Amino acid sequence: MRLATLPGGGPDGTLVVVDRTRRRCRPVAGGPATLLAALEEWESALPRLAEAARRLENEPETAAPFDPAGALAPLPRAWGFLDGSAYLSHVERVRQSRGAALPAQLLTDPLMYQGCAAPFLPPGTDIPLADPAWGLDIEGEIGVVTGPVPAGADRAAAARAIRLLVLVNDFSLRGLIPDELAKGFGFVHGKPPSSLGPLAITPDEAGAAWDGTKLSLPLVCTVNGAELGRPNAGHDMQFDFPALIAHAARTRPLPAGTVIAAGTVSNRDPAAGFACLLERRVCEILAAGAASTPFLRPGDRVRLEVEGPGGASPFGAIVHRVTAAGP
Repeated sequence: MRLATLPGGGPDGTLVVVDRTRRRCRPVAGGPATLLAALEEWESALPRLAEAARRLENEPETAAPFDPAGALAPLPRAWGFLDGSAYLSHVERVRQSRGAALPAQLLTDPLMYQGCAAPFLPPGTDIPLADPAWGLDIEGEIGVVTGPVPAGADRAAAARAIRLLVLVNDFSLRGLIPDELAKGFGFVHGKPPSSLGPLAITPDEAGAAWDGTKLSLPLVCTVNGAELGRPNAGHDMQFDFPALIAHAARTRPLPAGTVIAAGTVSNRDPAAGFACLLERRVCEILAAGAASTPFLRPGDRVRLEVEGPGGASPFGAIVHRVTAAGP
């Protein structure tokens, strides 16, 4: 199933199911009214979601148009957002930019930070930038949305908790992060709200590309119409989603509606390109002694989209325009 959230009905919007063409939608008769509510009562909600999806395909005349540009994030608010860094080629390149080596511990113990879970930004919203010196960067990622996960859950329990797959743009303010990390206490200002692609999908929608642990599809990222890269999300992933969920739940329970992302999709082969600007800049510095690719500035446009078989877009596209923030 393809699930989306439209404006209206409160801060969590109105849940709709979306058809295979991604052009029509309908609400769920009898509820749940929001995706967060569906996740919290998943076992009873799933048959109603499936019936709404069946009626949508069989009775298209009863559907409403679906415009992904007008959709909210599928989860406008989540109970938690925990973001890993499962692609070590990304970690290596980012640490190279700071002159830091890759600790051996990261081969067995994933990096993870707790991000901003409220709000998740809509996939088509403008992004105001108060100061270009902050170094606004995209980070294209794949995430999962979980059901309840008990503290100390093992890998098998973590895998069973995966309810939905999502596309994430985890914004970073590169100019602010070094000073924050130097304090030794993690991110706050350097990690503003992230955005989600317009569709959250059940894992079966990904077909053979989803093996129960990771999604093996390219993530195409463009800036001002020029391709930044198309790294494959299933390649070079040191920690898969069950490992990341179990890591997040080591000492705490995770409520239904927790988003776990795997970090910036990155392949060791630089020919795949990049899902963030910093990686390209590091490669430019290594090759030519200086970076020629700037971070985002007002007027820039970015697009992130997973490319499925036959050019299908399983999550729809995240499309942002950067604007100058007002006073």
